[in-house]
Amino acid sequence: MIINFGSINIDHVYQVDHMPKPGETLFSKGYDKFLGGKGMNQSIAVAQARGKLIHVGAVGTDGQWALDEIRGLGVSLDHIITLSDKPTGHAIISIDRKGENQIVIEGGANQSFTSSMIENSLKNNSGNGWVLLQNETNLAREIVQAAKEYNMPVAYAAAPFDAETVLSLISKIDLLAVNQGEAEALSRTLGVPLEEIPVSQLLVTLGQDGARFYKNNERFDQKAFQVEAKDTTGAGDTFLGSFLAMHDMGCTLAEALEYAAAASAIQVTRHGAATAIPSREEVTSFLHERKSG
Repeated sequence: MIINFGSINIDHVYQVDHMPKPGETLFSKGYDKFLGGKGMNQSIAVAQARGKLIHVGAVGTDGQWALDEIRGLGVSLDHIITLSDKPTGHAIISIDRKGENQIVIEGGANQSFTSSMIENSLKNNSGNGWVLLQNETNLAREIVQAAKEYNMPVAYAAAPFDAETVLSLISKIDLLAVNQGEAEALSRTLGVPLEEIPVSQLLVTLGQDGARFYKNNERFDQKAFQVEAKDTTGAGDTFLGSFLAMHDMGCTLAEALEYAAAASAIQVTRHGAATAIPSREEVTSFLHERKSG
């Protein structure tokens, strides 16, 4: 079981020739609206991998479109509340011709989690699986503390990166997930090499260079599958959600890392974030083709 205290965003995505410079105005070459949010992306990845999942989240009264999308992607709405005084979280995303992205986020309802939301989702699942969270919601310290009280390990995606928040949580984190830039920033903040960051499990996603996983002083390297990327939005979330789902279901670390690499490889060949995440059948077929090719 994975209980994800996760953000829900509506992503407004603009295709541009290049990222705007300060003071520069650009015409968009295309526009799309997608379901997103780091938390929801990770939940969709868990669900698509057939992992057991509870998504805890919030939307505003403008969020019915997002709820319809979430339901259609196989995630239960049972622990998602609707708030009358906050907008649904949203992101403004620019994507250039190389597939690189630039993102501005409005937290909205994602910043309105309550203690009762935490209690209601954990009280019947003591000791059963993982608690997952990111930096796009409030009450991170309360979520982590509650997870420890209910004897559940914590997986923490430290993004958007904030050193102060990470330092306040790191002693209670069981699995820390960061990208390469975030890992380097945390290493500098702590004054220790990457492999000495004080968590029992560390996942570092490296973009087109794959991923690296550290556990109990062992290092596992996972190469990326070579594909033609169209949109890298949500690739790290896809990797983490896919990896954690397979990890939770008892796969070996090598199997979980390979599955996650394949899932994120497929995801970046499509536009969008959550809706681009592949099903388990698609990932299995992809791996079979790559191994037999």
